[in-house]
Amino acid sequence: MQILVPAFASVTLGITVFFVGAFLTRSVGFLKDYNIPEPVSGGLAVATLTWMYFYLTGDQIVFDLAVRDYLLVLFFATIGLNARVADLLKGGRLLMALLMLTVGFIVAQNAVGYLGTVLFDLPTPIAVLLGSAALIGGHGTAIAWGPQIEATTGFAAANEIGIATATLGLVLAALIGGPIAKRLIDRHGLEGSHDTSPIVGLEFKEKGEAPDLVNHISLMRSTLAAHVAILLGYFLHDGLDDAGLKLPLFVPCLLMGIVMSNTLPYALPRLTWPAGSKALAIISDVSLSVFLAMSLMSMQLWTLAELGGPLVAVLAMQLVLTVCFIGFVVFRGLGRTYAAAVLSAGFAGFALGATPTAIANMSSVTKRYGAAPLAFIVLPLVSAFFVDLANALVIQLFIGL
Repeated sequence: MQILVPAFASVTLGITVFFVGAFLTRSVGFLKDYNIPEPVSGGLAVATLTWMYFYLTGDQIVFDLAVRDYLLVLFFATIGLNARVADLLKGGRLLMALLMLTVGFIVAQNAVGYLGTVLFDLPTPIAVLLGSAALIGGHGTAIAWGPQIEATTGFAAANEIGIATATLGLVLAALIGGPIAKRLIDRHGLEGSHDTSPIVGLEFKEKGEAPDLVNHISLMRSTLAAHVAILLGYFLHDGLDDAGLKLPLFVPCLLMGIVMSNTLPYALPRLTWPAGSKALAIISDVSLSVFLAMSLMSMQLWTLAELGGPLVAVLAMQLVLTVCFIGFVVFRGLGRTYAAAVLSAGFAGFALGATPTAIANMSSVTKRYGAAPLAFIVLPLVSAFFVDLANALVIQLFIGL
């Protein structure tokens, strides 16, 4: 039996989950010291409760996540609105380095998946469902490839393995990014700028400190700009789809936000533009926080228990690979700077989970150690745009072999 929680109640619970997570993160030393995002703490707590309810009653609690999808595109539209072409050009080397490292990691991730199929006597094409299709690709890619691999191999549990791998990967991604960044930052004595306007990840205010003034006009102006970017993103998405290029909706919305912020302020110099404002940063924080809280609270953890040992063993190998690759390759390859440490947290987020998890990891780090604006532009372009194309090619190659 399924108990459906309607959309309005789901988003309300998502907001509540964030505050539960904020309480847990600030109360539990480990969560605070290792920069575990608030939506992760609260979301995993609720997911555990729904698992216990399923175990006791046999009933599944299912959330209507329609609002969550809007929050995702809203968040990436705000990221695009904060991007400047000058910064993107300055970060060109960083973007290319991250892209090359990620492509190499996709191959390594599928190699570990292949090792898992050998150890547990599974059909070889299952390797990508234990690797990049489910981890770097996330739930969407796993769901897309699962039925095809099931039809090819006749292995009935292929789809379930892909979804379960993506789910467990998302949990791990949300938990390891902060600790990895903390170790790198503390070990190398790094720190970001506390004077730069935040893109996302507003710093915590100390008790008694006056809040920054944001009024309803600045919030409405920022929301309108983001909504226009989303509308244009829909048109671009449809055009790309017709041309045969399949991309997640939030990617065109991100791109249109970048286009708007690098044209309209120059074409209309008297226009008050929200880029770099606290109002836009607040909208970014709210949309990302509630999106991630809803994503994690809705996970059906009992599906992981049903698949048991082999899945856990392969994910443990993937976890070791990810931590070692970040520590020995990614951080060094990106220049051993503060931005490299922040991007290392983000790499952990999308290498095992999804782009929003990566952004949440980076946001949690920058709240504590200072801003890294370029990281929030470079990573989504790699993880949500270029990597989807590279991942599809590598998956095809592994399945063909």
